[in-house]
Amino acid sequence: MSTAPLTSPQYFINRELSLLAFNHRVLELAQDQSLPLLERLRFLCISSSNLDEFFEVRVGSLRQQQALGISQVGADGLEPHEVLDEIAVRAHVLVAQQYEVLNQVLIPALKQEGIYFIRRTKWNEEQREWLSDYFDSELMPLLNPLGLDPSHPFPKVINKSLNFIVELDGVDAFGREIDAAIVQAPRVLPRIIRLPEEISPTRDSFVFLSSILHAFIGRLFPGMTVGGCHQFRITRNSNMYVDEEEVDDLLKAMKGELAQRNTGTALRLEVSDHCPQENVDYLQRHFHLKLQEVYRVSGPVNLNRLQTVLDLVDRPELRFRPFQPGMLPALMSGKRDMFRRIRSGDVLLHQPFQSFQPVLDFVAQAARDPDVLAIKMTLYRTGKDSALVESLARAARAGKEVTVVVELRARFDEEANIALTSRLQEANAHVVYGVVGYKTHAKLCLVVRREQGKLMRYAHLGTGNYHAGTSKAYTDFSLFTCRPEMTEDMHRIFHMLTGLGHIRHLNCLLESPFHLHQSILRKIEREIAHAKAGKPTHIMARMNALIEPQVISALYQASGAGVQVDLIVRGVCCLRPGIPGVSENIRVRSVMGRFLEHPRVYYFKNASEEEIYCSSADWMPRNFFRRVEVAFPILDEDLRKRVFDEAFGLYLQDNTQAWLLDAEGTYSRLEPELHELPLAAQEVLMASLGATDAAYSGRLLTEQPTTMH
Repeated sequence: MSTAPLTSPQYFINRELSLLAFNHRVLELAQDQSLPLLERLRFLCISSSNLDEFFEVRVGSLRQQQALGISQVGADGLEPHEVLDEIAVRAHVLVAQQYEVLNQVLIPALKQEGIYFIRRTKWNEEQREWLSDYFDSELMPLLNPLGLDPSHPFPKVINKSLNFIVELDGVDAFGREIDAAIVQAPRVLPRIIRLPEEISPTRDSFVFLSSILHAFIGRLFPGMTVGGCHQFRITRNSNMYVDEEEVDDLLKAMKGELAQRNTGTALRLEVSDHCPQENVDYLQRHFHLKLQEVYRVSGPVNLNRLQTVLDLVDRPELRFRPFQPGMLPALMSGKRDMFRRIRSGDVLLHQPFQSFQPVLDFVAQAARDPDVLAIKMTLYRTGKDSALVESLARAARAGKEVTVVVELRARFDEEANIALTSRLQEANAHVVYGVVGYKTHAKLCLVVRREQGKLMRYAHLGTGNYHAGTSKAYTDFSLFTCRPEMTEDMHRIFHMLTGLGHIRHLNCLLESPFHLHQSILRKIEREIAHAKAGKPTHIMARMNALIEPQVISALYQASGAGVQVDLIVRGVCCLRPGIPGVSENIRVRSVMGRFLEHPRVYYFKNASEEEIYCSSADWMPRNFFRRVEVAFPILDEDLRKRVFDEAFGLYLQDNTQAWLLDAEGTYSRLEPELHELPLAAQEVLMASLGATDAAYSGRLLTEQPTTMH
């Protein structure tokens, strides 16, 4: 039994290393032969895209700390340089595994299904002739070779772009000796080109853009000899550094900062594995990178571009079977009166198993209803051409009071949010950018309606974004309510966001940055007190990330008091479960599958007076202290049971799409025991809540377990 304090670094897993472990789990899905082949390719691409963002954001932040001489040591006790060293070791392993999966597993499997990637050395004469014409007509006009000499310095290489370093022999048109050049592939060029069916072994035969450039790049250098051509890619720091306290106009400052995103500090060099070492050394020196920041790869330097194949190949049998989200029976009629339905009782949706359409209908109905006087809403991510944003603009043009809190700093959606801000302002909506220093991450919509001479408020609260696209791919909970205690709380929160006044009291919502953290700690302490008094206790929480040290230490205390703690954490988890005397009563699992697990749900047994909250907030420092977040209780008894079953009861029984975390920080994928039937939580929910059985059945969802696709 350990005697070290519960805050000791030995009890915490490093955040960045846990995030790399998550990407390993994504890559495991690419190797899962029970999944459709093209979906496995998609998971490979996701693991690559995730790793890009990991370098752009997490590694970028660590490098920035180093550059500024800042040493921010986390609860795990590792210095930034120690974390970067360990990242390099593990990231190299992950990248090697990605290309092994591509070259030794997926490409052979795709070939068996008639989907070919034809390498340059395997082109026949007809294919070479067609590709030669393609180079001359489609590529050559867009390519600009840049010779390297004193008057032509190394060009600016933008973030994640495809580039080639070309070895040359000879003199240029002016008689100068040129031994190297850079060729940059414009982003408008497709990275994968389909060959015509009449010259291909199958109708789905493709060639990489890099292969075509390798074969014909000599035409860019007439009179010179090409000795070699090697692709490379640079990943840069994409963090945006805007000092909000020092700018007068955040919107203007963000527009200026966006232009710098593609030219930040170089963090990683990916280069073809057959590139000569002297060229690699040259690139490494130019970009001021260490040896451990160079990644030699066997294949295209951007695996994420393989996503194109998913759009080009029409093979439904190699994809997940089509799924139609269910619709609540009361909302299936042609004219859905959302206000009448909400007055009859709270409404719960579980996306994407149930349709996101009622959320769009709610805002659209509010926009056209003459009795609606005001709409207030937070927007973090919405996507381009959002029907919801159009409804808000229509409401504003109709003279309704429309107030929208737009988060301009939603990472990688800044440009889209700046555009929607302009659309809303042109429609005369009131647009605010949240609170200086705090991202507004809460998902709230409040509608004020005049009914029988009185004002009535209707609300939507969610765990996910107001984004019709991601609602089809992310699992989230939505709640519609007109309970006065909730709508009054939301009214106060909106006043805080727009008027910046204090919130002195909330009836039932938990809000950060002022209340949520302490509320969670008090609820954990209450479970500890119940355990000591011999009363029923249990803590369950489901989220994307668990990082905040005080909450983790409190959970360790709860475990020591005998409280059972079950955590479902999709991504980063800094807590170490199963340590004798510290966390032996804590279990942690990660569940991943067809849909991205996204809801945050907190459950407290509370001596059988159960509480369940859904929330926009993970248990991370930023969510507790640097964001505006909201956790909302499920007060209806039937809906509370439903959330319990769907968020915890089912997922804690998943034995096919779940990984268990151990005290060493290692994840192990579960498999059904010999006496067990396989159970995948997402599939059961698809069967129970999807269009074939839209109404919630009321039975335990585990009665008819199904296997993965």
